[in-house]
Amino acid sequence: MRNRHTRIASGRRALFAGAALSCLALPEAAFAQTMGTSEAQPSDANVIIVQARRQNETLQDVPVTVTAIGGETLQRFNVDQVADVVSRVPTLNVQVGGSGSGGQLSLRGVGSSNISAAFDSAVAFDFDGVQISTMRLVQSGFFDVEQIDVLKGPQSLFFGKSASAGVFAIRSANPTPDWEVGATAQYEFEEEGYTLQGYISGPVTDTLGIRLAAQWNDIEEFVALEPDTPAANGPFRGQQNLVTRATLQWDPSPTFDANLKVQYVRNEGDGANQHTDVFCGTNGVADPIFLLQGVAAIPGGYDCDIDDEFYSLPDGAPSLTGSVPPPSEAVGRNGVPYSQTDVWFSRLLMNWQVTESLTLTSTTGYLDLLSEDFDCYAYGGVGPAFSPIGDASGDPTFLAANAPALAATNGPGTAQGAGCSDPTNGLEQFSQELRLQSDFDGAFNFMLGLFYEDREFLFETAQNGVNIGIIAPDPVTGFTFDWDKRHETSTEALSVFGSVIFDLTEDLELSGGVRYTDESKTQVISIPYVHGLLAAGPGFVQSGFNSGPIEFSDDNFSPEVTLRYRAGDDINVFASYKTGFKSGGIDNSALPSASLAQAVQTGDFSSLIFQSETAEGGEIGVKSQWAGRTLTLNATAFYYVFENLQVQNFDAVNVQFVTLNAGEVTQQGIDFEASWITPVDGLNLSANVAWLDAEFSDTFVTNSGVDLDGRDAPRAPNWSGNIAFDFLTPIADELDLGLSGNAVYSGSYFTNQDEFDDFVQDEFVTFDANVSIGSSDGSWRVSLIGTNLTNEIFVNTSGPRPFLSPGGPGGFGLPRGDDKVVTQNRGRQVFIETLFRF
Repeated sequence: MRNRHTRIASGRRALFAGAALSCLALPEAAFAQTMGTSEAQPSDANVIIVQARRQNETLQDVPVTVTAIGGETLQRFNVDQVADVVSRVPTLNVQVGGSGSGGQLSLRGVGSSNISAAFDSAVAFDFDGVQISTMRLVQSGFFDVEQIDVLKGPQSLFFGKSASAGVFAIRSANPTPDWEVGATAQYEFEEEGYTLQGYISGPVTDTLGIRLAAQWNDIEEFVALEPDTPAANGPFRGQQNLVTRATLQWDPSPTFDANLKVQYVRNEGDGANQHTDVFCGTNGVADPIFLLQGVAAIPGGYDCDIDDEFYSLPDGAPSLTGSVPPPSEAVGRNGVPYSQTDVWFSRLLMNWQVTESLTLTSTTGYLDLLSEDFDCYAYGGVGPAFSPIGDASGDPTFLAANAPALAATNGPGTAQGAGCSDPTNGLEQFSQELRLQSDFDGAFNFMLGLFYEDREFLFETAQNGVNIGIIAPDPVTGFTFDWDKRHETSTEALSVFGSVIFDLTEDLELSGGVRYTDESKTQVISIPYVHGLLAAGPGFVQSGFNSGPIEFSDDNFSPEVTLRYRAGDDINVFASYKTGFKSGGIDNSALPSASLAQAVQTGDFSSLIFQSETAEGGEIGVKSQWAGRTLTLNATAFYYVFENLQVQNFDAVNVQFVTLNAGEVTQQGIDFEASWITPVDGLNLSANVAWLDAEFSDTFVTNSGVDLDGRDAPRAPNWSGNIAFDFLTPIADELDLGLSGNAVYSGSYFTNQDEFDDFVQDEFVTFDANVSIGSSDGSWRVSLIGTNLTNEIFVNTSGPRPFLSPGGPGGFGLPRGDDKVVTQNRGRQVFIETLFRF
């Protein structure tokens, strides 16, 4: 059997060889709408339509770097999670889970914090034309999708303030002109999960269409715990998802149409932490959880193997989770992790043709989200605990005398998870966009737009940041948590934008525009409760604290200009200058100790404010088709500079999140894309290759005191790409055989932005495959689907594990802790799927 490095080298050679054979590279997605036919020649039905400039344009004509993935491709490879799209889009990185924002999207090495929900995403999450300001939705699956578009580079002109690095856009399916009923049943063998989904779609009247769709997903073994992990939920963490959607399409006249979508999502699971493991650092041991400056230490309990797909996520220590401040849903759960999220989303799109040449478009969006969970963020903790101070002094009774609550429940193999919290994230968002667009016969056309957004965001959590409960509960309330805090943030954003397209000649087009954004945020921090033993000492705010309004505001002009030249009927060359903007705000991870207490003492809350992030640069690209449009070759070279990149690091010794603005990140690279509808009936080939150089290019001193100037940015491999094939051929009358495969390569990359020796993910290769048999008319199909068949486990993000020993005299004989928390992908999945359509 070949070893892992041989397999990676072979996969990399195959990637580059396939790219060469395909004459560079284009996303497998470009075939998304060609797989339903065995014809070698493309047709108008196979033209991919994107909305990269807020209007319908073909993928090959629009002067924007876009990867488009059609619904058939998504279903063929069972791509139903945002994280799954990584295998189709080089330089895209997705991290799912956690107690803060709930996830992270990164493109070309630029993204936003997965810790703080106060950050807007640098990669805009656009759902049916509405930008969703929370990454909590990346935890929920999607289905019944018409197309996914990933736009690379700043897109602020058309998509606003949260698109400084790109856009991840999902378009769900709409009502069909004729009645259709479809259903899919699926079972996955590795995680023992099943999925049921279905839809009914058709015309209610001559002017009204409807589509109803629903999906239920239940995974028994979503996260496998390490053997003997003390967890009341058993050896596995499960997850359930319910997604329902109703769509109405109304076309009462040739000059007006309206489309309404209403969606409900319910996500439940056994905790917020998902595929999160602990790397034991250079000392090679599982560092104990170091509490109260050495009064107590709890063995980590994990095995230091981050490749075995087993995770150490014990329940909370009884001394720390016995009594939770209400109104927490964790009350009465006795430290057992859980998670639940409810999302209501609605979007109303209306188009009114004011004149033959002018169309007014209105997009109204509403989101109501409530997410609650409980988990422990020491990422370990299995009894018996001990006292470093007592052991150093030779006093065996020290733990019982100084941490009696912990000692009372301190037995071998007991759950002693520390650093627990029960965050509630609530979001109510309303947005309204109006666009007036022309369609003149002449050389000049324009678009004018107005956008308004109003958001109310709540973040409330009881936390154990000090873990004082190991000594005793609060003497007044009996609560075992350190404190309860509440951040309420109101956001109001208004922007106006305009763009023009001017045909200088029949083949030369000049386009551009500018967006002006004005945004204000107000946050109020309240601390209803602080444990009495903490409030009695210095350095903590008192129960009942209220900060009063903390204000932030900023405005920005984001211009853009593009020159496109049609060098032939099927060749477009373009050059663009682009800028991006992502507003700053007020951090919501400040604790009643440390930064918040210092702000209270000085009356200056400016340390909680992070500045806006901007981007500036450009790209040059070519989009071309050859051999009767059966061969597509696209390439883009880009260069962008990001100023004041918003990042958040974790100080594991002081147990404090640190919000920073990195001085500057420069990204440059080349994206190559190719696809080939081969002369062999039903066989299509495609490939992507991306070269990326993204690094900190100015002074950036992190919380650890290290200047990262000159170091690579995180999640930015120098080389990445994929090769894919799709083959559909008849094997009998009205019976087709389908074969598909996708190989993915990623080079090595840093996973954090703290030090020069941050955890580095080695290069890796993964493979996906699909074998199907079905009717030629698409009425039924049975498929065997495999994703990540090589079972490669890779790290998306990393950071110091909380509650590490400082080493030296303060460690009382314990070495300086260097364990790192790493978030990872899911392992191999194998599905059997049946599909019916009538």
